[in-house]
Amino acid sequence: QVQLVESGGGLVQAGGSLRLSCAASGSIFAIYTMAWYRQAPGKQRESVAHITNTGTTLYADSGKGRFTISRDNAKNTVYLQMDSLKPEDTAVYYCNANIQTLNRMVVDQWGQGTQVTVSS
Repeated sequence: QVQLVESGGGLVQAGGSLRLSCAASGSIFAIYTMAWYRQAPGKQRESVAHITNTGTTLYADSGKGRFTISRDNAKNTVYLQMDSLKPEDTAVYYCNANIQTLNRMVVDQWGQGTQVTVSS
């Protein structure tokens, strides 16, 4: 059993910054790709950024130049630094991780989500 717990969401004015964190815990053997997704009201969930276990990153166009994904493998934690936030960044942000458990099963785990609201 593994779980992801996000934190760091909140209300911020346009142009401001937020840093999201997501910590994995449980019966973890290895964590491969970690990622952030978001879902705005009435819209489908969309990818924001990915980072592999070796540090390779990939960003959606919506966040390029403004968002930075990073991870601390020793803490099983992934971060999303969001700068120059816009009202259209308002969404529930979800953490996702590809995790191999101690019994060698590979699971695609999701966090519960954290609300980010950007006011204009």
